[in-house]
Amino acid sequence: QVQLVESGGGSVQVGGSLTLSCAASGYMDSRRCMGWFRQAPGKERVGVAAIWSSGGGSTYYADSVKGRFTISIDSAKNMVYLQMHSLKPEDSAMYYCAAGYALAACTLSPGSFRTWGQGTQVTVSS
Repeated sequence: QVQLVESGGGSVQVGGSLTLSCAASGYMDSRRCMGWFRQAPGKERVGVAAIWSSGGGSTYYADSVKGRFTISIDSAKNMVYLQMHSLKPEDSAMYYCAAGYALAACTLSPGSFRTWGQGTQVTVSS
């Protein structure tokens, strides 16, 4: 069964760093967009970063995380990563890994993604 399983969340102080990991089974055999999203309590789920499953291509970031977050992929290991630096309290949220439809455009729109992980919590405290 196809699954996305996130890990790596936790609590960190302002300015700290975390790396989230997403183990993706069954999605790296075709070209599709892999993304990270986040959702804070009472707010909509928003895109954070996205990358093609084939790797070596374009990456996409929300303006709020540009220069601080880096998305990467290891196709051989079926892993997607999100490195987060200079964390701020407003980065606190549940973070989700998601896989898009094969060959569809890579965007940060949640509606473009078909499968979601269960999420991992990130809390940034001052």
